[in-house]
Amino acid sequence: MNDIPLSTLFGALAILLVLSAFFSGSETALMSINRYRLLHLAREGSRGARLARKLLEQPDRLIGLILLGNNFVNILASALATLAFVRIAGEAGLLIGTTVLTVTVLIFSEVAPKTLAAFHPERVALPASYVLYPLMRVSYPLVWVVNSLANGVLYVFGHRRSANVSATLSQEELRTVLMEGGALIPDQHRRMLLNILALQEAYVEDIMVPRGEILGIDLDDDDATLRDNLAKFPFSRAPVYHGSIDQVAGILHLRSLMDVPYEQITPALVEARARKVYFIPEGVPLPQQLLEFQRMKRRFAMVVDEYGEVIGMVTMADILEEIVGEFTTTPSQDTRHVRHEPDGSLLVDGRIAVHSLNRRLDWALPTEDARTLSGLLVSHHEALPEVGVEFAITGFRMRVERLGDNVIAQVRVWPPDSASREQ
Repeated sequence: MNDIPLSTLFGALAILLVLSAFFSGSETALMSINRYRLLHLAREGSRGARLARKLLEQPDRLIGLILLGNNFVNILASALATLAFVRIAGEAGLLIGTTVLTVTVLIFSEVAPKTLAAFHPERVALPASYVLYPLMRVSYPLVWVVNSLANGVLYVFGHRRSANVSATLSQEELRTVLMEGGALIPDQHRRMLLNILALQEAYVEDIMVPRGEILGIDLDDDDATLRDNLAKFPFSRAPVYHGSIDQVAGILHLRSLMDVPYEQITPALVEARARKVYFIPEGVPLPQQLLEFQRMKRRFAMVVDEYGEVIGMVTMADILEEIVGEFTTTPSQDTRHVRHEPDGSLLVDGRIAVHSLNRRLDWALPTEDARTLSGLLVSHHEALPEVGVEFAITGFRMRVERLGDNVIAQVRVWPPDSASREQ
């Protein structure tokens, strides 16, 4: 050893430090790389990404390989540094060599490469996989022995390796990814994706048009009144019934009467042209009902309770509005349920579902006690309140503005920010 030139020793030491930096950076890059980004690159044809995914399928063996290589080169570097500095400075060279090597390894082989790998994991992990994958194949027996011994130690301390470790995202995790990491997705698209996730928590009765608000055509009216009602009807489809909505006879698409002269339209003709009613029970989750609409090739359904009584009406458009919004661009725009006032308050339809209100305006009103805003206030007051009664719920100040049909028809709401400004 004393015959080896110092230049050779320091050259070998430099190579070992580069190898140590490679192992340190590779470990950080492979452990911190985005697995879904890696999957995307692999599907796009990146061979480095495919090799990295294979390495990460068995992370214990990958860590064993990297640490085996890193410790080997660091120990060898320590031996060479000690030999070189002892030849230069005698016995004091032992301390000098240890100090210099510690600082050098810490800066150039640990902190710098790991920092680079943490900020740019793809730039480090993909090229490194070309080296680590064949190295894993060559050194597999030794790595297996090391991992077996390490797993044995962990077993003594109660660790049991699970074969069912899932890398999939939960719904809440996916929602967080969209909210915090979706900078490249347009705001409107991100909002729609979040609404799709929120759809899992909503039911038909949350968005249905209540029985008292259903507009339809009464077949018991005389011919002239019937024709006049059809001419003034504001929608393209109408439930037709005898006397009351409980006796619904069908769903009429007004377009089906376009070939009939106005004077020849009669209740019997309307009933004959109406399509059979599609009844659905309350409590159906919206995603399930959306699929049912698609399967049944329907756009319109009457909602019934457990006794078979009609309690509301829901359409395909109602469900789609839960995803895209009421065809408006921002929550600050007025809709048929919410009107923004100049003082910062909002006039809200009391029959709107609390779930929809939270989603639309990014509020956090409680949904445990009632489904509608009217029901929430009644539950909070423990009775139907009078006009002018005010409430304070989770920071929102609310005042009953109008009653109707034993429900709160309209509520004025001051969100927390506007309430504080007013005071």
